[in-house]
Amino acid sequence: MALQPYLMFDGKCEEAIAFYRSAIGAEVAMMLRWKDSPDPAMCQPGNENKIMHAAFRVGDATIFASDGGCQGQPHFAGFALSLTAHDAAEAQRLFGALAAGGQVQMPLAKTFFSPSFGMVADRFGVPWMVYVEA
Repeated sequence: MALQPYLMFDGKCEEAIAFYRSAIGAEVAMMLRWKDSPDPAMCQPGNENKIMHAAFRVGDATIFASDGGCQGQPHFAGFALSLTAHDAAEAQRLFGALAAGGQVQMPLAKTFFSPSFGMVADRFGVPWMVYVEA
């Protein structure tokens, strides 16, 4: 059994995946566009090149993603993706990359449970926790 988060970027999926590739080394496993659907009625006019379904890997995790309704207003709430770094230097690099154009919610710092922990919402609004195990 596997559990994968599924992120709906509401029209910004390809841009988000490109960002994750450069920021945290994500690797695209698959990407299907709406025009690839065997049922043309599934595709809204103008959305042919938008992402119907994608899968990308970050470390050992697979994340699914889509453009969803393609309204341009992604909304992420009630969860965070937790990214475990090997050490404080890697945590700083990952945190800084995710924070570019985003919003730092808790600066990366030493805590009672981690030598380096911080929270950030990236430029798409996806909440991340960057963490180094104690």
